[in-house]
This record gives sequence, C-alpha cells and structure tokens, in this order.
Amino acid sequence: RWNEDFFPFTQPSFELEIYHNDEWMEVLGCGVIHEQVLDLSKRSDRRGWAFGLGLERLAMILFKIPDIRLFWTDDVRFHSQFEEGKIVEFLPYSKYPPVFKDIAFWTSKEAECGSKSNGANESSGDNGRFVENDFFDLVRSVAGDLVEKIELIDSFTHPKTGRSSRCYRVSYRSMDRSLTNEEIDELQFKLRDECGVSLGCELR
Repeated sequence: RWNEDFFPFTQPSFELEIYHNDEWMEVLGCGVIHEQVLDLSKRSDRRGWAFGLGLERLAMILFKIPDIRLFWTDDVRFHSQFEEGKIVEFLPYSKYPPVFKDIAFWTSKEAECGSKSNGANESSGDNGRFVENDFFDLVRSVAGDLVEKIELIDSFTHPKTGRSSRCYRVSYRSMDRSLTNEEIDELQFKLRDECGVSLGCELR
C-alpha cells in the first residue's frame, strides 16, 4: 500500500509498505524533490524524483533475520553463516536479555496509524493528529540502536471526549552486553519528556 509521508527534501512524499507476516513493513520512501533543493543546486529548470529502497528489510525476509541491527554487527557468528550467491536461513545464536518498558499517553485526536517496522498517513505537523511513525522515530532518536522492537499493546478511544489512548511496549536490548534497569530507566524518562514536547501527547 502507498501512504502519504513526510521527508524534509521532498514534497509531496510517499512510502510503500508490504503486508508480510500479519504486519505492514515499509520498504520504500520516495517523493518529488523539493523546489528549494533544486534552486540551491542551480537546477531550477529541472524536476526530480528521489527514493530509497529498504534492502535490509527485504534481506530480513529472504534470510529470516529477526533484527535489523545484526547487519551492523562484527560478530563472526552472524557473518560466517552467509556466502555469496547462496540463500540460507539465519540460525539464531544466544543474545543478551531484553529490558521491557511501557509508555502510555493520550493523543489529541484519534489517528489511523500503520506500522513502520512492524506507516503513517500524515505528518504530525499538518493538523495535530498523532502519527505512529513519528513516535517510532522519536524512540529511536532517544535510545538509538538499543531499541530492538516497538509494539502497540493497547489502545482505546474515550466515548465522551473522543481522545485516543495508546500504550506501547519498547524492547531494549544490546548486541554485546547486558543492560541495566537504571540506564534504561534514564532513557525511558527522557522519552516520556520528549513525547510531551515533540508530539504534544499527554502521558498517562
């Protein structure tokens, strides 16, 4: 499916998602190159189309790799499983335990949200509506590669106010060490603060 999206250098912008294993996964972001970009490049007489294909996500499906962060690891247990020209199923090896943290908040208006990993229909700046992809991006900007998974575990709309409540579970895991509750609590508190400032959400 195609969804409208927001990228800083294209207008309009779109994303392409495929439905796989009961969830929507973004595989392509694209859009018409913004006129200001062309002006600064002294190409005002041209029009351009920009896109980026998520090859890592396609490889995850093809080789059954569960975590995109494995592509950036130096662990020989990962790299030794693959050879050029051969398609094999990834064999998981032991990993450090995850740390789970939940975050729940009210949004200003109910929004139909897809999933980025696991789409967005509008930019959060357009009309104040909550966009799930913006939340996913915010989580990863706060915690980086320590975020393994973000999943919606509960949602409902208040029958009187029409406000939407959403609860997400964030799975934190390091590829090379055990995480402590203390360091993840610090990230989680920062995430809670940023949700109010950046997304205008009211924490529960």
